[in-house]
Amino acid sequence: MTRMNVARLTSLLFLSCFLVCLAFGTLPVQAGPASSPWNGIGPDADPINPNLAMLLDDGVAYAPAEAFAADTVSVTLEEALQIAMVNNYIIRRGLLDIDIADQQIREAWGTVYPQINATGTYTRNLKTPNPFAGSDAGGFFETFGAIQWLSYNEIQRTDADPATEPIAFDEFLDRQQQGYEEAGISFSGGDGGNPFAVENQFQGGFSASQAIYNGAAFAAIRGAREFRAIRENQDALNRQTVADQIRQAFYGALLAREQADVIGLSVERLRKTVQETEKAVEAGLLSKFERVSAQVELVNLETQLIEAQSRADLARKNLALLLGVPKKTELRLLGELAFDERELAEIADQETAYEVALQRRPDLALSKGNLSILAIEEEIQQATYLPVVNAFANYIHVGQVPSERQVISQVEGESFSYQSRSLDFFDGSYWDRASSIGVQLNWRIFDGFGREARLQQNRISQKQAAIDLEFQEHAVWLEIDQAVSDLETALKRIRSQERNLEQAQMNYEFAMKRLQEGAGTPLQERQASSLLDQSRLNYSVAVFDLKTALSRYAKATGEPILAD
Repeated sequence: MTRMNVARLTSLLFLSCFLVCLAFGTLPVQAGPASSPWNGIGPDADPINPNLAMLLDDGVAYAPAEAFAADTVSVTLEEALQIAMVNNYIIRRGLLDIDIADQQIREAWGTVYPQINATGTYTRNLKTPNPFAGSDAGGFFETFGAIQWLSYNEIQRTDADPATEPIAFDEFLDRQQQGYEEAGISFSGGDGGNPFAVENQFQGGFSASQAIYNGAAFAAIRGAREFRAIRENQDALNRQTVADQIRQAFYGALLAREQADVIGLSVERLRKTVQETEKAVEAGLLSKFERVSAQVELVNLETQLIEAQSRADLARKNLALLLGVPKKTELRLLGELAFDERELAEIADQETAYEVALQRRPDLALSKGNLSILAIEEEIQQATYLPVVNAFANYIHVGQVPSERQVISQVEGESFSYQSRSLDFFDGSYWDRASSIGVQLNWRIFDGFGREARLQQNRISQKQAAIDLEFQEHAVWLEIDQAVSDLETALKRIRSQERNLEQAQMNYEFAMKRLQEGAGTPLQERQASSLLDQSRLNYSVAVFDLKTALSRYAKATGEPILAD
């Protein structure tokens, strides 16, 4: 194999691995539905590797690292796709967004459910101001004693007993104080500046409101449901993208393995050639130059084999990363890069493929969903022109409880004889309740043309989204056209390389026979061997290109990821 051909194939393989890693690292992480169905998994699916069956049980959304108990797991392409649909990091993360969408629907419904609030406050009044301070009635509370004195004297003056006479104010206060002392009544605490002050105030209650009409709220509920549908379409798009990445990575790993195998076969043939050359040199049939040249070429080829094996190992690790399997799990790929004519049987004409793609492609459904969201946003903006009607109900329980709950009353028939009693904390005289119901209407009549501006912005956005959808549909046609063109090109290359591979095999066998008969030289044999290796690799690359083109065609037409 010539150094130029090996370098070309090495560059191609590195480019394939780089594109797979780049696509994986930059793919937008968006939401998908937790229950999105994907074909091929279930009781009717074909049996798969027993080591992987535990990953695909019904209801399993993520297979943990413990599921890969074996250090080495053998997988086919279909099994790799099944694992990726469960374990791929992008899909797993996207499924959480569908859970968020479900909660957003619940949140939207919450705006039209009854709103119930409970409140409670406690206030301890340390000092209560005189409500009449600063006015002509500022000393009103200080005259309460004089009012009682005036009331007493008026009774004494107007009763029928001539022995009763009005008394002086100071005497009234002294006799009143004496009566308190005889009854054992004492006063503590309180606010001397305001006899109406209450130290402890309690207030608790419930309020409830229910939306009777709110056009924006009901439109928001429809918007939340549409947003969930968008997440489902995004999940389908994520799965299509990941499936394409898995196919390309799987085929790339097979190509890397094929390259290592071909170089390995070349090394084995060259070792035999070196041995025969050494014998010929010892017999005097060839010069030492021929032997040294063959030995140097063998060392160079062995170095290329080490590099090819390293690239094959890296390709398998890249595939494992896309599959989301534990990093210590070794993948063994089952399958080979082989051309099967039946793979082309389902390739439809471009017009039919385009019509199918318009119905199945999730990215087009995403764009249509965005249009629906914008239409709902327009409904929300239009709803702001209408009133919002809510019914409400309130219930309040209020307590005014003094620290000193002593009640003083005058003994009947005795002017300055008193008696007292203490009231309970929950005595009905300290507590009261209130309730109310009603209807509230809010109607924003004018907001400075802000609503009209927002409405026009939304309509412009809808026109832009429609243009984007039109462009996207045209791009789908081009994508399908390119995929079909790549398929045709790869198929022509396969046909050509099949004939070339037969000739290269025949040429190598002829060179070996000539060398064994002594008519040929080791150099001719090595050249024939290099041509055979190059032909094999060219055929493998052509098959790889056909396989990846088929994957792109499946993605372009929105084909289901796994067949029923």
